Amino acid sequence: MNNPIYHFEIPVVDLDRAISFYGRVFNIVFDRQFIDGYEMAFFPRADDQPGASGALAKGDAYKPSQNGCLLYFDVDDIDKVLELAKAEGARVLYPKKDIGAGGTVAEIEDSEGNRIALNAVNP
Repeated sequence: MNNPIYHFEIPVVDLDRAISFYGRVFNIVFDRQFIDGYEMAFFPRADDQPGASGALAKGDAYKPSQNGCLLYFDVDDIDKVLELAKAEGARVLYPKKDIGAGGTVAEIEDSEGNRIALNAVNP
């Protein structure tokens, strides 16, 4: 089995604010759609590439939280992403830490109150 995760959804309260946050921090352009009555903003997806993609999702079934699943975003420069996130109002929940062969990790609170993680593989 390759990467078993196909799709994720990050709960948001304010979709415009979340699009702005994720767009600026991760340099992402979203595809905004209504799906089954819910507002969604889809992360880019390359079907011929490994890994998962997902969406920011707004609706009564979506509640931002620091509990539950933790998504790790693969980044090239963790220091730069942390600075961008802090400039957008993010709180650092777990400071940058080298975890050896697994690279460097950190955790932040996004614009909606979700806990997300960053991972940069060491060169």
